[in-house]
Amino acid sequence: MNPTQHPIVFRDRRDAARRLATRLSPYRGQRPLVLAIPRGAVPMAHALATVLQGDLDVVLVRKLGAPHEPEFAIGAIDESGWTYLSPHAQAAGTAYVEAEKQRQLALIRRRRAQYTPLRPPLDPAGRIVIVVDDGLATGATMLAALHSLRQRQPARLICAVPVASQEALARVRGQADEVVCLQAPAGFQAVGQFYLDFTQVEDDEVIALLKP
Repeated sequence: MNPTQHPIVFRDRRDAARRLATRLSPYRGQRPLVLAIPRGAVPMAHALATVLQGDLDVVLVRKLGAPHEPEFAIGAIDESGWTYLSPHAQAAGTAYVEAEKQRQLALIRRRRAQYTPLRPPLDPAGRIVIVVDDGLATGATMLAALHSLRQRQPARLICAVPVASQEALARVRGQADEVVCLQAPAGFQAVGQFYLDFTQVEDDEVIALLKP
């Protein structure tokens, strides 16, 4: 996107998913594995999996929040415990970071038991894998997700987001085989500013969408 152009404001996450589906249409019929970063991206990934005739699952990663500012990511952790730390993590201190890692890992394990209690995670090995989020601010959770999945040897690893900060986009580009991002506007402050409806997605909706 040219920085001089007006940013796209999406009606809601499903509107963003429809626009992403157009860009991802070459993968239709190749049975891609569409993985959502919960919770916000799950409705998007569900819509994409339907349009692309793929399979839906979640990739469980959590951001590590800064002291007294939990929405600001100083890193992220994946289901295996692998951790990405940003330069900001140093200021938080080792003891805080370790405690935050354990808190978020415990939440990841609870979510796995809650979201897919009757089956293991779908195996990405040898498959086209599309990792979806509703937007990238720091890119920390997407980095953790891509790293986690790369270890499991997908045939192709794609990051798909409607909007990202230019800094986050630069960070994730080297970690995926392809990055599909509809816009990385100048003046990015928060993902929610690019949605008219950015209502929080609740666990009940996630569980319902992930049911076989």
